[in-house]
Amino acid sequence: MREIKNMTKLFWNVLKVSPVIAATFLSANSALAAEVNEQATSVAQLSKEANNIGQVTSVSQFSDVQPTDWAFQALQSLVERYGCIAGYPNGTYRGNRALTRYEFAAGLNACLDRVNELIATATADMVNKEDLATLQRLQEEFSAELATLRGRVDALEARTSELEANQFSTTTKLSGEAIFSVSQAFGDQVADTDEDPNNNPDLNSNTTFSNRVRLTLNSSFTGTDQLQTRLNAGNIVSNSGSAAAGGTGTNMTRLGYDGGSDNSVSIDKLNYAFNFGKRIRVKIDAVGGELNENVNVFNPDFRSSGSGALSRYGRFSPIYRQARDGAGITVNINPSDKFTLSAAYFASGRTSGGVTNASNPSDGSGLFDGDNTIFAQLAFKPSKALNVGLAYARTYQNTANADGINLFGSTGSSFANNPFSGSKTEADNYGLQLSFNPSAKITFGGWAGYTTANALTGTDRDADIFYWGTTLGIKDFGREGNTLGLIFGQPPKVTGTTNIASNPDGNGTSYHIEGLYKMKFSDNILVTPGVLVILNPNHNDNNEPIYVGTLRTTFSF
Repeated sequence: MREIKNMTKLFWNVLKVSPVIAATFLSANSALAAEVNEQATSVAQLSKEANNIGQVTSVSQFSDVQPTDWAFQALQSLVERYGCIAGYPNGTYRGNRALTRYEFAAGLNACLDRVNELIATATADMVNKEDLATLQRLQEEFSAELATLRGRVDALEARTSELEANQFSTTTKLSGEAIFSVSQAFGDQVADTDEDPNNNPDLNSNTTFSNRVRLTLNSSFTGTDQLQTRLNAGNIVSNSGSAAAGGTGTNMTRLGYDGGSDNSVSIDKLNYAFNFGKRIRVKIDAVGGELNENVNVFNPDFRSSGSGALSRYGRFSPIYRQARDGAGITVNINPSDKFTLSAAYFASGRTSGGVTNASNPSDGSGLFDGDNTIFAQLAFKPSKALNVGLAYARTYQNTANADGINLFGSTGSSFANNPFSGSKTEADNYGLQLSFNPSAKITFGGWAGYTTANALTGTDRDADIFYWGTTLGIKDFGREGNTLGLIFGQPPKVTGTTNIASNPDGNGTSYHIEGLYKMKFSDNILVTPGVLVILNPNHNDNNEPIYVGTLRTTFSF
């Protein structure tokens, strides 16, 4: 009976609706009438017809209401169960026409009369003794379950309060990655650049077990920005060293995650990214800025050093190594879902006397006088399956760096990275990259790059450099979550020179062949065995092939 009284109170409140609210209600219904393209009847005519509205006892009495109408069951219930719907004298209900205040008052009055009748006679079968008994029985049967649920909710609230009180930070999240690597290079001889293979020393490399650990703090202050601080430590020695150091004599065998500091901890990345409007993302790097982390490199399966390709060259095109460990700014603009325009400026972060170039105020260093890179890229995605990128980089390098001239970040031959024997170098780099997904489990990728380099000191000299690569990734190969990867290409090679006495890269062409299998044991553990083969190392046909076997285990959290 309480429910019926509440219903009565609700009807009376509706009846007292203000003219403004009623007008709004009628306006909304007028819009409905316009949608069904029916002519609304004038208020005077409706008021006259409202006086002739009669009560019906069955929904079948309405000639314009069919069982297929969307509100048929509602009308049937109101008419046959509650007797609360009236129709017009001509036997119609006119359900698709706008409702007037007169009709609203007449219909509401009929319902109120019926409610009063139900209250007076107490014959309503909506809530009876049997229903109340059923509810009571259900409550008794599920009392234990309800108590258990109440206890779990209380425990969850207590646990949530504890976590909130003891959380690391309200603005910062910690993530980490640890790599355990077992690797060894094999082959008959160390790679050389001369034409006499008898001068090459034997390759005596030993099996190594090394590690790299990274901890990243990502902080957000507005919800859309991010301040990244990364700590890095490792002891993975590059295998590209000399024969005396157990190396292969070529950068072409380098691993994608090498780099050792005897596990000394350092801040190797510090940057801040934020949105500038809805379609512009800005990232400012203070330490450790890299193009491959700021723009699309079109190699999604292999770009990561911890979970991508095993080799350095197999991760992405060398054009993205033009800015390495630098300080600068990157802007990504998305005018539409199909286009992304990226632009960046970086000053080198390589050291000179223990001071990074960008922060060194001496001559030949600093933000603009030292090594720098201007980069631009247009990414075009005409469909979900195809993504294409056109990239350009203008680079300047001088000899103030302890590392010397290094055009391609230690990928390719030594001559391609430093064609002018340490002279100040200026280069224009052009790149074409693409990725293609014929299905959700298969990804084809590739890149091709062309560079023209010029010496800025001494005799006028220039060099043309070319490289290319292709990749294939097959997801869920053998087991869900696993990925089979194949990489094939030609590392950077000097294909033409002017005013250079000899071209060491002219003795042949090196080919990069890599196979790997990423096995996902859980969301946090990835094991990747693989083999890297370099044919004709250092672009010299006289050099024997070199093989690198690697087992990389990556823990992430």
